[in-house]
This record gives sequence, C-alpha cells and structure tokens, in this order.
Amino acid sequence: MGKMTPAELEQLKRDVSLLNVAHSQRRELKRQGKDYVTLCPFHREKTPSCVISPAKNLYHCFGCGAAGSVLDWLQQTERLTFPQTLVRLRELAGTSSVAATAAPSSSPPAVRPTLADLDDDGQALLNQVIDFYHQQLLESPEAQEWLISRGLTHPELVSHFRLGFAGHHGVGGSAGVLPSKSSKEGRRLRERLAEVGVLRETTRQDHFRGCVVMPVIGWAESANVANRGRVLQLYGRRIKPDYKIIKGNPKHLYLSSPLVGVWNEAALKASSEVILCEALIDAMTFWCAGFRNVIAAYGVNGFTAEHLAALQYHGVKRVLIAFDRDEAGDRGAEAVAEQLQAAGIEAWRVRFPQGLDANEYALKSGNPERALGLSLEQAQRLGAALEHDTASAETPSSLAAPAVSHTEAVAGEVTASGELLMHCGPRVWRVRGWQKNSVPDVMKVNVQVRDESTGAFHVDQLDMYHAKQRQSYINVATVELGCETSVIKRECGRLLLLLEQKQDEARQAVEQATPAAVALSAEDEAAALALLKDGALATRIVDDLATCGVVGESSNLLTGYLAATSRKLDKPLAVLIQSSSAAGKSSLMDAVLGLMPEEERIQYSAMTGQSLYYLGETSLQHKILAIAEEEGVRQAAYALKLLQSDGELKIASTGKNEQSGELVTREYKVQGPVMLMLTTTAIDVDEELLNRCLVLTVNESREQTQAIHAMQRHGQTLEGLLAANEKGYLTRLHQNAQRLLRPLRVVNPYAHQLTFLSDKTRTRRDHMKYLTLIQSIALLHQYQREVKRVQHRGEWLEYIEVERSDIELANRLAHEVLGRTLDEMPPQTRKLLLLIQDMVKGMAARQGCQSAEVRFTRRDIRGYTHWSDNQLKVHCLRLSEMEYLLLHGGSRGHLLQYELLWDGQNGDENHLCGLLDVDEHAGSKCKLDSEESKLVPSCSQVGARLEGDKAALTEAEPGLAADVVGVEPNAVIKVKNKRAASPSPTMNVVNGGSECKLDSEESKLVPSCPQVGAKLEGEKVASTEAGQGLAADEVGVEPNAVIKGNKKSPATAPGQQGREQEVLNGAER
Repeated sequence: MGKMTPAELEQLKRDVSLLNVAHSQRRELKRQGKDYVTLCPFHREKTPSCVISPAKNLYHCFGCGAAGSVLDWLQQTERLTFPQTLVRLRELAGTSSVAATAAPSSSPPAVRPTLADLDDDGQALLNQVIDFYHQQLLESPEAQEWLISRGLTHPELVSHFRLGFAGHHGVGGSAGVLPSKSSKEGRRLRERLAEVGVLRETTRQDHFRGCVVMPVIGWAESANVANRGRVLQLYGRRIKPDYKIIKGNPKHLYLSSPLVGVWNEAALKASSEVILCEALIDAMTFWCAGFRNVIAAYGVNGFTAEHLAALQYHGVKRVLIAFDRDEAGDRGAEAVAEQLQAAGIEAWRVRFPQGLDANEYALKSGNPERALGLSLEQAQRLGAALEHDTASAETPSSLAAPAVSHTEAVAGEVTASGELLMHCGPRVWRVRGWQKNSVPDVMKVNVQVRDESTGAFHVDQLDMYHAKQRQSYINVATVELGCETSVIKRECGRLLLLLEQKQDEARQAVEQATPAAVALSAEDEAAALALLKDGALATRIVDDLATCGVVGESSNLLTGYLAATSRKLDKPLAVLIQSSSAAGKSSLMDAVLGLMPEEERIQYSAMTGQSLYYLGETSLQHKILAIAEEEGVRQAAYALKLLQSDGELKIASTGKNEQSGELVTREYKVQGPVMLMLTTTAIDVDEELLNRCLVLTVNESREQTQAIHAMQRHGQTLEGLLAANEKGYLTRLHQNAQRLLRPLRVVNPYAHQLTFLSDKTRTRRDHMKYLTLIQSIALLHQYQREVKRVQHRGEWLEYIEVERSDIELANRLAHEVLGRTLDEMPPQTRKLLLLIQDMVKGMAARQGCQSAEVRFTRRDIRGYTHWSDNQLKVHCLRLSEMEYLLLHGGSRGHLLQYELLWDGQNGDENHLCGLLDVDEHAGSKCKLDSEESKLVPSCSQVGARLEGDKAALTEAEPGLAADVVGVEPNAVIKVKNKRAASPSPTMNVVNGGSECKLDSEESKLVPSCPQVGAKLEGEKVASTEAGQGLAADEVGVEPNAVIKGNKKSPATAPGQQGREQEVLNGAER
C-alpha cells in the first residue's frame, strides 16, 4: 500500500460513517436530538454516556473522556494496528488497497486549507495542524519509539490526547501540505500560521520541527467558558538525544501565545484529589500507570491562575504536588503549596528519590504502577513552611527499594457518622464498623468502593487480614468498576494501612487516655481563688448549694462536699446516702457531684461484678466513683470494699497470646485511691460496706417536705428563673476552685491530743474517718494556710497544718454523721422509735394512765406517722427484735398489739462521745498544745473504777440514756496532780460551755456524761446495773454532797493514782 497523504486520510474518514460502524457492531443506539448515545466500549457502565455525532462523524464519552474519529473507534474496538485500520476503512468505504496503489493519480486531489476556511482567531487552522501532527505520529516509527522509550505505551494515550509529531520538516516543509510559497494563497496561509505561532516569523519554518507535540485543548465543561473546545496551547518536546540537539536550541517549546488552559481538566471533575506534575511528560506517565486524576503545570514556575481557578471551580480538596526532586522543584512546590493553602486546598508533596522526576523514577523502578503508587502513599503534607532537602544532606534512595525509608500516614477522613473515607483518583473507599476492632489481629469491616465518574460501586463485608477474602473482594470490584486488578489491589493495600493506622490511634487513645487539663481564664481563676480564700468557706459552700436548689441538709451537704474533696488524699472518704424512696437522696448526691470537676468524677447507674478490674490502671486514681443505687453495685461490692480498704485491685485472668495463640494468665490492676459515693433505699446494707462509709440520712420530716414544696413553687417564679441561671455560674465557680486544689500533704500537730470512742472494734475504722475528715477540711482551706516544706532523705516535702478551727468543724460534723453511724439502730428506725414515744405519751395523757400501760397497733402508728404499711412492717419488726417494743397477742384470731419498753431521754440528739472539744465560742478556755498532751474529758468513762477494787457497772447499752448514779447532780470532780495524765482512749470532753483549764500542774475533769454505776466511797455499790432502756435514779450520795479523797489503791483506774479528788457543786454539764 502506498503512502497516504493527510488529505486522503481525511477523505477516507469522511467516507466511512461512524454511526454505521457502530450499528454493524450490534451496539444499542438511542437517538438524543441530532446525536446518538450508547454504552461506552472503553469502560464498564450501566448508563449510556458515549455520544456519536453523525454530522461531525465523531464520538465522545463523558464518562471516561475517550474521543476521536471513526479511525480511532475501529482501532480501539477491534484492536487493530494503524495499517490494519486503514485497510479496514478502505473496505468499509468500498475501495481496495490495490486500487489505491495502482492508480494513485486517480485519488481525489488533496484538499488544502485556505484562508477562507479559517476562523478569525485561527482555531480551525490550529485544529488542522494538530490533525497533521497526529497523522505524522501514527506514521512515524521514530516518534513511536521515543514514546516507548519514555514509558508512554498506553494504547489510548495518543488518540485520547491527540498527540502528534511535527516530523523533521514540519508543516512548512512537508510536500503537499501547503500551497506553494510563491503563490498568493501560500503566502497568506504562511502568514496566518506565523501569527498563531506554528511557523517562525523570519524563517517560516515549523516551530515544532523534530518535536512530539502535545496540544492543550479546552475541555467542554471547563471552568473558563471562553476556553471550552479551543486549542489553547501546544507543547513540543524534541525527541533527538541531547548530544544531537544544537547548542542553544531548547528541548521544550510552546506557542508564543500566553500559557493558558488546563491539560486534562476533565480529571478535576472526576476526583476531589488531583496529582499536579511539573511537565506534561510526567503527567502522562501517571496517566499511563492508571492514575487518571492528573494535571500538569507549564514548568516549575508554570502554575497559573487558571490552574487555581479550575481547582476551586471543580471542588478539589487536596493536591499532590509531584514536581521534580531537585532544588528548583522544591522551591516550586513550596510556592504552589502557599497558593493552595491560601485557597483552602490541602497540599501534599510527592517525594521522588533525589534528582529524579516522575518519568525517570517510573522508568528506573521497573514497575511504574507500584513505584508511583508507593510514592503517592508516602506523600507528605505541607504546612506553613516546606523543609528544603539538599543532595548533600540526603542519600539517594535505592532503585531496588524505592522510597520506603520513611512511611507517612495514609490520608483519610472520618465523617460525623463514624465512616472512614479514602480518596484514590475517581474512586472513593468507604469503611464502616472499623471502630469495633479492638483486637490487633482482627479487621472485620464493611467496605464500599465507588467510582464517582461512572457511579459503579462494589460493597461487601470482609476481614481485611484474611488474604482470600481480600483477594475475592479485589476480583469482584475489578469487574464491577471496570478497572485493572493492579489498581484496585494497590488501593486495597493502602486502605489496609489506613485501617491499621486508625486502629493504632484508637488503641493508644484508650491506653493513654488522660483528660486534658482545663485551662482557666484569668478572670475564672481569680474568682475561684477568692472563693477558696473566703474566711467563711464552709458557710459559703452550704449557701451556694442552697442557691442551687437544695433545701436544708446543711450538715449532709457539707460532709458530702468535704468527702468529695478528700479524693486528693491518700485515704479518701466514702459516703453512703440512705433514705426511703423519693426522699431526695439522689438530689443530694447530684448537688455535691455537680460542684466537682467533670474530669474528676465517674458516674454509673450499675456495675457488674468484674467491671472494676478492667477500668484501666489509673482511670480511677484520685477520682470520684459515684453509683446511683447501692443495689446496682451489689455484684461488685467485694471489689469496691477492697478498693476502698487497700487502695488497689488486682485480678488474674486468662487470655490468648497474640503471637502463639496459647492461653496465658494476664494480670489486670486498678490503682486507687478512689472516693466512693453511693445511694440506697435499703434498710439492711452489707455491714462490711457500711462500716467503710460515712452514712448520711436524708431529712424526711414534714417540715422538710414543706420546705421542698416551697422551693419547687419558687422555681416557677422570676426569682426562680434567675436562681437557675445563677446555678450555672456557681457550678463553674466551684468546679474551678476544685481544679485549683493541690494534693498537698496534711500534718495534724494536735493528733496526739485527740480522743475517740474505743468501746467497739469498728471504731478503728471510724476513727480514721474522723481524722480524714479533719484532713479534708484543712485541704479545702489550703489557700488560707502557709505551705511549709521539710527535707527528708534528699527530698523536699510540702505540707499544710491542721488548725483548731478544722477540728472544731470536724467535731460538729462527726456528732451529726458518726453519731448516727455508730448507733446500732438505723436512722429511720430510730426516728420511728421517737415518733412512737411521742404517740404513746399522748395516748397515755388522754387515757390517764402510765406509758407502760398503753397498748397500740400498727394501724395506730400508721395513722399517727402517715408512714406506709410496708415501712412500718420492717421497722416495727426491727424494734421488736431489739426489745424496744413488746408484742401482745398476734395468735390466730387475736389482734396484734405493741407495748413500748423504752423511755429514753434526749434520744433525738446525735452525739459522739469521746471527742476533744475546742469550741471557744461557747466560753471554753481549753487550750490545745502540740507539745504536751492536755486532755479534758467531756463524757466520763463507762464502767471506770474510782475507788477500791470493785467495779461500778459493767456496761451501758449504746443509744440509751442513763441517769447519774452514785453522784449528786451538779457535781464536779476536781483532780489535783503535778503531772499531766496521759490521754485515755475512753475519756470524753465537754461539749460546750464548760470552763476548764488544761495545765501541766492541775487538771480539772468535768463530766458531761455521768458515770453509770461508779463507786465513790469505800466498797459500797452505788447501783447494781442500768438496764436496757431503763433510767437509773441517783443512789448512794446525798444531794449537794462534796466528796474528798486522797487514797491510793492498786485497783484504781489508769491515770487516777496519786490524785486528790474533790467534788464541787454547781459544775455545768
């Protein structure tokens, strides 16, 4: 077959109808106006997007961007070479290659372009030049070999981008292309080509001689409407080796017109992530390797305003800058990154080995797809400044293992719904359920890959660590999306790296979860410090809680606040709030917890038996653990008791070894200390848990209920609205104040002088509660104390000291709280006993009889107290078991009646015997001295011996009031001794109003609780016994008697030897 001229080729393409060719290939065509649409044969799709235009005899696919003439269609659909395609065209046109060879002169004359055929701006002429270059490339083995040498071997590359080759003579020197330059038409046409820049002004030679030419044509949906469909620029690259290029001749050529337009702008619409290359050759290298989301700048400084406008117009989110890895490329990438970041677009730097560009790197790697994909995965995000690397500071990477020395995090984003998204060109990978994989060797997820340009997608659930499942997913996705297997496999591997990265981040966040310290503003810090420095801080706390909506309960609120503050101590307190249903125990706990910092409290509704052991080693340390109901933590009661007593939990559990898979024993540890706060409606609470806690009981009186109702009504008024707004301010104020508290050590200089009740073994724990309560008060007032320092074994220790006011407040709260706690009778049962006592007194007065003669039923109690029958059943049973009520009748057919056996006095007063009184406001002149132990008991010993060898009385039951036996009323015992008595653990101190002086030479003991059954004279027994619930009269001493004695006896109580005793009248109790 003879050589075909460009004019003959154009005529042949016009003679063969592309529409008929598509019909002959049995393609389904649908008419759409003047054009026809069909499914694109070059990619998989379900909706037709390939348009065939019969008028122009051209096709264009809006899905993949494929476009061309009938020649391109046949060459691609039937996979023919260019000569084979020409033969096929001649067959379809009705001519043979033989006829064309035998009679070349009979072929129609070449159609030469004339000025009449040109547009005013030369676009038609430029398109004819591009077609000429394109045909030259198809017929030039030299040009095709050069493309192969640069790795540009994709079969669609030449036709898709209309690549061409100017040849060694170009347009001006090729025979038959232009009219003779001596003709008028030839001269005018050459002038026109010189105007558009194809021919040079002086020599009239082709500007792109010896170059492969790559046109930049405006896309049909370009951001710049004026550029759509126009030839904007031509880029020429000489194919001769460098040594054959004449010195001074550039290797890269452009038209003389401005550098405008965006090459492959269609990629910007198909993907939100775009690769930006320095030159067209590099961009085509990425395109041939399967990365179609690529555009090119016009050199290292050729990123134009049109590029940026197109990126913004199409909504691109991130740009991977793949400039050459040299000093100029780094500077150019930095400049582009600044422009992108200013426009709100992420900039990432693709780093090739030092001194290489994308094309050279792909060629030397031997596997362009893998090498370029790896370089994109290792792209580094550029910040405000880009680090410049020099060749001397970096060793070039080995080509055998390209760019694997540093692995950068894979780019991905997490949506608000928890889905993980990864963008790879036109494809978007979506992952669901990745947060559930807490075990390192499991990665079960739901994965969807979607091609945004075609709408095709594939979704399945698989374990990414299972090779067979992963390969099956890749195979199906390849078919569904119409992509190459290597592309999907590479992106699937990248997704696996992203999932591992997110899994590691989540695991580290759980293991190293430390709440960030709340930063306080200067104004908030000043307000919090003013609160902590308030001289009436305790009163301020109670008032603020009242403002927050809690009526009454001042002692309970203050005790709960101090207990919560004790979380910063080594041995914090625990609180159990006990009341009947709807009495307000949860409101009390919530009010206290609301003033504590959120990051230092943990609240649960219930806990399982093993849950405490797996909370994390330090997740509870120096924090508040609050549980809504004690019933919800009964399964974990054992762990709670150990945590409160020992300060830590340890458990051994079996688990799998991650490497071998064998079962191994693992140890889990939870470090304390932790402050515990519980509520309960139960009357019978676990004794082991109860004696570890401060028990707070809610006021359930009618007056308290009326006050709560009044507060609730007040909340509906304007003042209540303002109070609710004030609650938010007070909450923040106290939370900030708590954040400012430091975990300082507390030293009690009066510790050796303090006393406590010691008649029961459980007081060993209650004594520590009392001491810790004092420490909590001092810790809360740390900004009102001097912080002292002491050096011990090379370490400086900071501490504050307890003051007398701290002990005074602790004593007042201890009487209220510990006084109830040490009572064997539950508070609600004690309250019912007092109500029954009042009821019986009233009934006795109405019936004119003694209280012991009154009989009453549970119905009578219910009518008087308005308590529920269920409550009365429980409490009356307890009172009868403790022999406070006597049962009468109750057998079949007889009415069950009760008799009150108790006639106690002052039973409604909470008092804890054995506490050292330091109340100065009541006139006491007691003095606490940290150097000497000077004690004044306010409640005398029970069963103490004063004279002789015989005991006065064995025991007095707790909770019962006993009258003075053996001593006249208003008697004072004065003991004279030169040496101060050592403190006795059972000695009690005056509770207000007494005038006593602690002196090393003279001690005056003033009993505020009289001794029961004490012997005072000789060996006569003053009284035999004080029965349970019975009052004993005064026996053995005349009224207003004064007893003086100076006897020494080996049987006298400790601390009483050698003392002179004197009883004086008129001592205050």
